[in-house]
Amino acid sequence: MKKPKIFIACDTNNLTRVKEIINQTQSSKIKIGYKFGLEFMNSKNGRNFISKLKNKIIFVDLKLNDTVNTMISTVKTLKDIKINYLTVHISSGLAALKAVKKVSGQTKIIGVTTLTSLNNKDLKLIGYNKSVKNLVNHQAKLAKKANLDALVCSPYEVRAVRKIFKKEIITPGVQIGKRNYDQKRSMEAKKVKSDWLVIGRAITKGNIKKNIQNFYNELR
Repeated sequence: MKKPKIFIACDTNNLTRVKEIINQTQSSKIKIGYKFGLEFMNSKNGRNFISKLKNKIIFVDLKLNDTVNTMISTVKTLKDIKINYLTVHISSGLAALKAVKKVSGQTKIIGVTTLTSLNNKDLKLIGYNKSVKNLVNHQAKLAKKANLDALVCSPYEVRAVRKIFKKEIITPGVQIGKRNYDQKRSMEAKKVKSDWLVIGRAITKGNIKKNIQNFYNELR
């Protein structure tokens, strides 16, 4: 079996909890990176903690979506912490995506398509006329045009996106067993065929070591 690759979502601002997650998820069977979002990055000690992490794959999930100059400035201010992956919303526009990619250096820029917490009904309420599938396909084309390094999409769009975007595909909305949390486009991990899976509470809630083993067993 090919070694699975997962990003574990450290969705907390508690440093002690984050250290526990990292310490208890070391595995020779799975390639593991750690995803830190707005909650942790905006906490008092979050940024400083990440700057001192050694020999870990770091995914900073800020989902940048702003003017071109603001996004460029933000990417530049993050360079001192030497992160591996950084997310930007594809809806920020082609000019912003190209500009961010140009100044990103060694950091891989991940384009975020449509959030897994949204469905077709939600898109209509926002004002989109496209279905989730059609919108994500369109966003994948923009990511390709901007030469982004990776793309985030839900499990349901992986197959279609793969035909458009040939680099890394990262998939949240992944379950262990039947348990789902707050995602509307979610799927069991063993059914998802992407490069990286993003898993949070299914591993970090409860017995972490046991959850990691259950995850590995499910993929076998």
